[in-house]
Formats: sequence, structure tokens, C-alpha cells
Amino acid sequence: MSESSLILSLPRREREVFELLVTAGQATAGELLEGMRDPPSYSAVRALLARLEGRGVIERRAPSGGASGPSIVYAPVPQKAELREGALKSMISTFFGGSAAAAATALLGMSRDLSADDIDKLQDMIDRQKREAG
Repeated sequence: MSESSLILSLPRREREVFELLVTAGQATAGELLEGMRDPPSYSAVRALLARLEGRGVIERRAPSGGASGPSIVYAPVPQKAELREGALKSMISTFFGGSAAAAATALLGMSRDLSADDIDKLQDMIDRQKREAG
């Protein structure tokens, strides 16, 4: 199972903790608890972290900034690009029937403030895809 499919298959609470870690970059159990919706107990958050660490999707790190103390800092292991790709594939499959074009059209419809540079980059990507498709 790939990392992105493993992450997409995580139970709701484990995925919530993982997503908070991806957003924060790293966090302690207490910091994660503060960011959770309808938070469980502190010991439940520690148990979720232990399961995620056992699955190999997070790791323990020394606190940044030279901080010392008993707090254990956790961070995601996969690269953000891999996570974005897995999340996008899941979203496109769920909400757009697997059509990347439909998803792109919806995103462009929401993005009224695209710069000329952004539009040029998008056009370059479309042109490259056309060439590769034959």
C-alpha cells in the first residue's frame, strides 16, 4: 500500500491528527489536542500518535529552537507533495467522478484573481499535456 493510500485509509481521528501535523509541520500532543474538533482526552491523543508512529507516517523529533523539557514533538514523515497528490486524487474521485478536467474547471471558476503569470503556467501545463497525449 502506498503512503498516500495508507493516509487516505486512516480512521477519522488518526487522519485528523495527521492532517494537523502536516499543517503545523510539527507539534506536541498538547498542541494537537488544542487544534482538534471535539477533542478526546490527552491520553487518547497520545494513543493516536503512537498508532500513527507505528504505521510509519509520523516520527518523534527533538523540539525545535533548542527547547528542552519533557514534551515530545511529532512530525509527518511523507513529503507534502505526495500528500497533496493523494488528497487531490481522492477529492477528484469523490467529487468529480474521476475527471481532473472537471476539478480544474471548478477550481478555475473559483479563482477570480489569477495573475497573468499563473495563467501562463496553467496554459504551459495544458500545452504539455496535449503534446504528451499525442
